[in-house]
Amino acid sequence: MLVPKHPRSLRARLTLIAAGLAACLLIPIAVVLNVLVRHAVAEGIWNESLDTASRVAASVRDGSLTNPVATGGNGIDLVEVVSSDGRVIASSAGADGVHRLSPLHPAADGDVTQTTSCAPHGRDCLYVTVVRVFPGPGSDFVYAGRAAPAVLTSPLGLPSLLLLALMLAALSGWAAWKTAGRVLRPVEAIRSELAGISGKNPGSRVPEPPGDDEIARLARTANDALARLDTSIQRQRQFAADASHELLTPICGIRAQLESARLHPEDTPEAVLAALRDTERLEAIVSDLLLLARIPTVPETAREEVDLSHLVVAEVDRRPGRLPTQLHETPGVIIWGMRRHLARVVANLLDNAERHALTGVSVCVERAGDEAVLCVRNDGGCIPEADQERIFERFYRTDAARSRSRGGTGLGLAIAREVVEAHGGSIRVENVEDGVRFVLRLPLAPDQPDGPPEPGGQNARPDGRTAGTRRPRGEDTQS
Repeated sequence: MLVPKHPRSLRARLTLIAAGLAACLLIPIAVVLNVLVRHAVAEGIWNESLDTASRVAASVRDGSLTNPVATGGNGIDLVEVVSSDGRVIASSAGADGVHRLSPLHPAADGDVTQTTSCAPHGRDCLYVTVVRVFPGPGSDFVYAGRAAPAVLTSPLGLPSLLLLALMLAALSGWAAWKTAGRVLRPVEAIRSELAGISGKNPGSRVPEPPGDDEIARLARTANDALARLDTSIQRQRQFAADASHELLTPICGIRAQLESARLHPEDTPEAVLAALRDTERLEAIVSDLLLLARIPTVPETAREEVDLSHLVVAEVDRRPGRLPTQLHETPGVIIWGMRRHLARVVANLLDNAERHALTGVSVCVERAGDEAVLCVRNDGGCIPEADQERIFERFYRTDAARSRSRGGTGLGLAIAREVVEAHGGSIRVENVEDGVRFVLRLPLAPDQPDGPPEPGGQNARPDGRTAGTRRPRGEDTQS
């Protein structure tokens, strides 16, 4: 029977492996067993024939030899007492009609010899032991032996053991086939269920077998992956719907303003200004969507060492003084990343804080162990716990009308999370006593000290001056 070189079925492969291993193990055992059995049987015959020959030689020496010679009933039925000139003096009943058991006798300096005498055709072998009765020349000799048993002469001994080994190997393969089928049955059920999952029914789950073995853990892992995939698909669908709505809103506004300008030429300047505002909003949304698409594809070679303190100071100084901003900074907080993307994160967090703050914003940059920590706090209203994770979703707003009126695209916090996670960090929001605080953590660049810098302490500015708490921006207009 032809066996495929590489069976496609894991069950078939396991069966072949089990049968092959059993054959590789049992065939050498059969060969070794055959050799050991033959050696043990032959050794037993030699020992018994030596005992019989020695006993008969003793009876010759003390004159108690009888004819026919008594064999003792131990299986050695061929006994002959032969004189030094080759004449048979006495023999056992079984040796009658046998001319000589063997022509050999011990050497002059030896008392015992053992030999195998076979017929010319190779069968009917005799195992014979020869014992010298008296020391010196002219001694009589006692020959004792028996015909070789079937286990030593049968040509079917080893082939029978090999056939038995092959049968046991086949039985092992059958057992492996049945066992593998039972073990892999849940895997087949998982495969069938996975094959039926598509975009139309992403909520399907694979059956989970009981227990905590590898297949049960595989099923649970597959269901976890399917749950994440289902959530991702739902989010993508929601994102597509939200993006369509967010893009259609400014497009519809532009269309309405252009149609109004066509119907009422006297209102053209106001219509053009409104259309430009909607165009700017549309451009901002498209720009943010493109940025979200590019974040995961930024190569590692595009990253560099970035001083987070400098980045935050520059962004705070660049912003118009709409609200007072207090800045607590630790200089020399170096991280490894994309400067432009990280600057966008800082800007988005400050935009969000200013959009929701009542009287002011507080920013803090520091080191905590092997991480850089950026905290942005505003004194606006608290965020419900149910919304603290959702605010990082794309186009999610706790107050859609207010956010749109203040210029938000609904993608700022989503971009912040994507950038932070792409840099191996984390971002979270938490309610504090006087408002809301966003906490961003990023790993420090390699070879950066874990503790605060020694010169100047926490309040040292990059230029060597003590920063402490910066003068709130905009307090000359707020007083």
